[in-house]
Amino acid sequence: MRRYELLKSITPLLTDEEFVICNLGFPSQELYSLRDSDNHFYMLGSMGLSSSIGLGLSMEIDNTVIAIDGDGSVLMNLGTLSTIALEDCKNFILFIVDNGSYGSTGDQPTHTAKGTSLAAIAKAAGIDSSVEVAGADAADKLAQCMKTPGPHVIVAKVEPGSQAMNPIPLTSLAIRDRFREAVKAAQAKT
Repeated sequence: MRRYELLKSITPLLTDEEFVICNLGFPSQELYSLRDSDNHFYMLGSMGLSSSIGLGLSMEIDNTVIAIDGDGSVLMNLGTLSTIALEDCKNFILFIVDNGSYGSTGDQPTHTAKGTSLAAIAKAAGIDSSVEVAGADAADKLAQCMKTPGPHVIVAKVEPGSQAMNPIPLTSLAIRDRFREAVKAAQAKT
């Protein structure tokens, strides 16, 4: 299973009630092609910050926030795992697609391809609900985590490789503006 198939397996779980922050490059393009929503914030830059942006949002809203990140991006920002543990946001899920490579830049191997365990690092940082699963089991694990208080870290192991995609046909400002309006609407309901 590759990242595209993994994202395809979790999209039925994503409703207009959850807010999704998606890692830059191919992950955002793939999610956009599978299930676009105003509640999805597609990163067009800022590698390594999906988890931080997702955590910040989860601190401000009651809705479930799912940050879809990659192993390479999380490795660039390991400090976010300690911050996630300390903030202890019950509505936050960090969903790491671990393909052992920097998928958007040519599939160069990351440290996870050589044995580094992001789930073990997250657990050591203090996130008790940290687990590594095969990609085929990730949708079931995400569904479970969406029903229980977090924070949760799910590391879904998949094979390297990206689906050929067109660029997202929205500007960064359009993505920001529609996402901001979705957040405002959600906050007005509470």
